[in-house]
Amino acid sequence: MSDLISIVTLTHNKVDVTRRCLPTLLRSHHRPLELIVVDNGSNDGTREWLQEFAADATAADVELRVVLNEGNIGCSTARNQGAAAARGKNLVYIDNDVALRNRNWLAILAADLVDDIAIVGPRIVYPIEPYRIQCAGVGISRTGRVQFRGRGEPRNDPRFDSARDVQCLISACWMMKGDVLRDVGGFDEAFNPVEYEDFDLCYRIRSAGHRIRYQPAAEMYHFESVTTGGTPSLPNRYLIIKHGLLFKERWKHMFEQEDGPPDATTRWKKIPAVSIDAVADLPDIE
Repeated sequence: MSDLISIVTLTHNKVDVTRRCLPTLLRSHHRPLELIVVDNGSNDGTREWLQEFAADATAADVELRVVLNEGNIGCSTARNQGAAAARGKNLVYIDNDVALRNRNWLAILAADLVDDIAIVGPRIVYPIEPYRIQCAGVGISRTGRVQFRGRGEPRNDPRFDSARDVQCLISACWMMKGDVLRDVGGFDEAFNPVEYEDFDLCYRIRSAGHRIRYQPAAEMYHFESVTTGGTPSLPNRYLIIKHGLLFKERWKHMFEQEDGPPDATTRWKKIPAVSIDAVADLPDIE
């Protein structure tokens, strides 16, 4: 099945998030399609819900496979588990707080995985009207500061309305060539439990001669920071600093020479979080 696409998502509790977002992926147009859920020791009913969800996946002609871990083994390790279980040529990573907006998103992203393009990501938007941009690719300044391109801007802003190569993408949602992931050795477990593992992988893949692409023709909703936020075992601020320093030390020889965004444009724009309960519906478009 050379056109099989494998979607990998991780779960660690937050069952209300998972059962709100995961079923939307079944409305994707592409078939054959498999969905691999790697659960990192959930104890809040997530595992029981996944057993119920299996019937919906089967009815939608999507093969659901669940990998169960005894505890939270970390994002990089779990994503590598998902890749090992995947059978598709192209591999999608998606967080459990991301929901479908375009039914044909998989075909759009797959069409860009040609030549030396190894990863392609959609325009990620907030799940409330007017669906402003959450991330349109990632820029890294020459001092290693991170910029989520377009964050908080209108989704039709012409600056973010065309496909282009970018330095990085966020792994909240992207599609990549499975063989490239295997060639570079997968996600680096030095970044467990979370933070900067996606940027590190992008730079390892680019250092191997591949390109990273942003494609706004595909769009997905993202609640942002729901997956890791509020989890006592994940001190995000500490991990951002710790893993940010590791990323900068490892890749400064590249980003110091790149035409990344000016430091002045990388200041993090604070946008109020959108709760799952605050969104009555998540309409998808054809």
